[in-house]
Amino acid sequence: MAYQPDQTKSLLWHDYETFGTDPKVDRAVQFAAIRTDLDFNPIGDPVMWYCRPADDYLPSPSACLVTGITPQVALQEGLPEVEFMARINALMSEPGTCVVGYNNLRFDDEFTRYGLYRNFFDAYAREWQGGNSRWDLMDLVRAAAVLRPDGINWPTNQDNEKVLNLDQLAPANGIAHGDAHDALADVRATIALAKKIREAQPRLYNFAFQMKHKAQVWGQLDLQLKKPILHISGMYGRKQGNLALVAALAAHPSNKNSVLVFDLRHDPRQWQGLNVEAMQQAMFSSKEVLGDSPRLPVKEVHINKCPIVAPANTLPEEVADHYKIDRQQSLAYLRWLDEHRDFIDTVVAAYSQCEAMSDVDVDSALYSGGFFDEHDKRMQQQVHKTPPQQWQEQAFDFHDERLSRMLMRMKGRCYPQLLSASEAEQWELFRQQRLIQGEQQNVRTFEQFGAELNRLAQERTDAASQAILQDLATYAESIYPY
Repeated sequence: MAYQPDQTKSLLWHDYETFGTDPKVDRAVQFAAIRTDLDFNPIGDPVMWYCRPADDYLPSPSACLVTGITPQVALQEGLPEVEFMARINALMSEPGTCVVGYNNLRFDDEFTRYGLYRNFFDAYAREWQGGNSRWDLMDLVRAAAVLRPDGINWPTNQDNEKVLNLDQLAPANGIAHGDAHDALADVRATIALAKKIREAQPRLYNFAFQMKHKAQVWGQLDLQLKKPILHISGMYGRKQGNLALVAALAAHPSNKNSVLVFDLRHDPRQWQGLNVEAMQQAMFSSKEVLGDSPRLPVKEVHINKCPIVAPANTLPEEVADHYKIDRQQSLAYLRWLDEHRDFIDTVVAAYSQCEAMSDVDVDSALYSGGFFDEHDKRMQQQVHKTPPQQWQEQAFDFHDERLSRMLMRMKGRCYPQLLSASEAEQWELFRQQRLIQGEQQNVRTFEQFGAELNRLAQERTDAASQAILQDLATYAESIYPY
């Protein structure tokens, strides 16, 4: 892959606070962002917006206790979700923008994608058009903690393991954090931490920053199995230093942005001779099903998620010793894999035949439903050009059957006052099916909401928590389907 010159002109540091942790079904409640130049100097003013909750959704009481944001606050201060996402999309789409946060690639960016998708915006364009890109400080922090720790104060837990939570890292390094779990406070803390790491370890910072280019990532991977690769990732766990020497086995059979790697801490011969089905079980089964059997340590390196992959000699000897990484043993396992390509073929086949269940509900079908064709993309743009009052009478000729249902939901969520009598009946039935009957997988029902609320009311007896829980109970009563 040819290297493309970096076109980054600004960094958009951002953070969401959300009403839950599952981007498929949960909703963002607060967004904040600060744009800076590449030297962390602010460009323009910070932004902070709330999103108005819709009445087809119940927030997680636990999430509200963490953020302190209740539905009442969001109702008073917030925008309809379609307008909320329109502002975010415009901000992120400014040419030359690199969107960055703290663990954003696996959390915040997924809320952005699903929010854009639900509201008839392109879920991906802002990530690459106009010289745009995205980056994540999380793996840089993991790399600094284990490879280049000097210059940063690292808080530890009771097991003397370094803690990488922003709300503990920031104060340990003299960074004002204000209200942790307030989006704007988190953004300011993230910028300050990034600046401190670049000052302390500029080579590591610059190396990690270049990993937002796919060509740079591919340049570090060796699919010929001639050398091990250092991979930094939370997948390996804190007790393993969030790192491993790996063998790049093969490209993912269906995802062009993923490479399958094998953790060379483990002897691959213990899985030799497994057929495809047995290998699937060894990789994907739950802990309960696996029991005492070891999990086949194949991971994915996502080329488009700024992974930190580097030559094996980047790993200091003392770090390798501390985490019991035997370089010679790793090389022996690498040679075995190179000599047993049938083993790798079986791994690839196991991934090929491991088809995820399609999400039956359109809200969750961002990845499983396929891309919208060019005609439907034009229709989505036409929806945004048409006043919501005219959506019902406008004949939108969608090819993808998802879009008609999505348009009805967008109207019910964002502009319920504009529903016709027949649409209002349809919307009420939909709310009953979701919130009472639990027909959509993983959507929080009134029964589940009430159970969590009651449990927390017993556990969290301080006045502030009790006030939030009471507000949640009042809100839930106000949206109960009739």
